[in-house]
Amino acid sequence: MISDKWKVLILRDLLDGTKRFSELRRSVGSVSQKVLTANLRQMERDGLVHREVFPEVPPRVEYSLTETGQTLQPVIEAMKNWGYPVQGRTRRLARLGAYPFRQSRHADLCHR
Repeated sequence: MISDKWKVLILRDLLDGTKRFSELRRSVGSVSQKVLTANLRQMERDGLVHREVFPEVPPRVEYSLTETGQTLQPVIEAMKNWGYPVQGRTRRLARLGAYPFRQSRHADLCHR
């Protein structure tokens, strides 16, 4: 159900409330339109995300978490809480030259 990094980031951002596709694309980060669409469709099939299409021109589509999707909030919060100290240790080790550090979108999970 939440098998890749994009789904975790989508869940994180939808925990704040309903979002349109363009809002999600901006908040999730460097995800392509194709990948975001595929992930949202899979999450909708899995019962995590609700997609609502409004009969307007141009069409407006909004995404929100279902009740099942909202049950993942403690999991996402636990990942954030775990990530804060780990991220700090990783950065300290990088400053000491222990290993090269590359900032990733995974680290951004902790910043929301």
